[in-house]
Amino acid sequence: MQSQLSKNILHTITYCDILNHPLTSFELWKYLIVEAKLPRGKLSFHCTLGNIIETLENKELRKHIEEFRGFYFLKGRKSLVGKRIQNDKNSIMKFKIAERVAWWLRFVPFVRMVAVTGTLAMKNPEQSSDIDFFVALEKGRIFTGRLLVTLVVHLLSKRRYGKRIKNRICLNYFITTGSLEIQRQDLFGANEYSFVYPIFGFNVFQKFCGTNAGWINKFKPNWEMPQLKPAKYYTEHSKISRLIQKTKETLINFLGGDIMEAWLKQKQIIRISRNPLTKKEGAYIEATDDNLIFLPEPQGVKIYEEYKKKSKEIFPPGVAYDESFG
Repeated sequence: MQSQLSKNILHTITYCDILNHPLTSFELWKYLIVEAKLPRGKLSFHCTLGNIIETLENKELRKHIEEFRGFYFLKGRKSLVGKRIQNDKNSIMKFKIAERVAWWLRFVPFVRMVAVTGTLAMKNPEQSSDIDFFVALEKGRIFTGRLLVTLVVHLLSKRRYGKRIKNRICLNYFITTGSLEIQRQDLFGANEYSFVYPIFGFNVFQKFCGTNAGWINKFKPNWEMPQLKPAKYYTEHSKISRLIQKTKETLINFLGGDIMEAWLKQKQIIRISRNPLTKKEGAYIEATDDNLIFLPEPQGVKIYEEYKKKSKEIFPPGVAYDESFG
């Protein structure tokens, strides 16, 4: 187990190095990456925090990693620690912005969950970075909900567009309560959604985690679904906000919600198809009744290719990350 655990620790630190994200021993345990294809006869990989702490003192492992101020990173990357500490401070203001926007979105019809992903969820954003929102809408109202969410965020002067990026909300991923499963189930996705941070709609968030836990745990066996709502940067539904939201939904449905949804679907799909970024090589675009995803420059493939290159430099022959991690 120790040699396999050393290997997994090095895999995890190497992958997070691509993200400029040094890890504490607890984070190494919680977000430990293992091979998706385990040796024959082995169904899962489990370890304790004590196993992690003990293995981090392994002489062979120490040839490749260093520790500073409680953070572990690849040799020669000590500068990442100072950056992470600063980025953690950067995250405070961005989380406050996200929480304020979520406070308004709870009044928007058909919004069931708002969560933060990306570098902010990892508490590692640069000062100039945006805020990635992951939004769940009521099944059958994804195109209506997307329009209303975009409109409200724009009216709040917080929507990212053009060169307006810093502290702006990036609305590039919508799902519905009828299909909470992530379609791209790879290492990048497992890392992305193991850090996801809910700021509204905790019950739906738990359903989302439960739906995706199986495949995430193939890559990260120690990750567990959060059982408690965040202590801060979270907004609750009040009786008033719930009533206002429900009243708006009833009105929209009464005035022809299905017809409106079909019309908006047609218009939005046409607009997405005409966007030049849609045709960009490698773009990840989905526009269906359950997923509205607009990622003209998805980072997963790029990060994985960088990881493979770095792993070949670090691991001895025969130990480099195999394709099960892709």
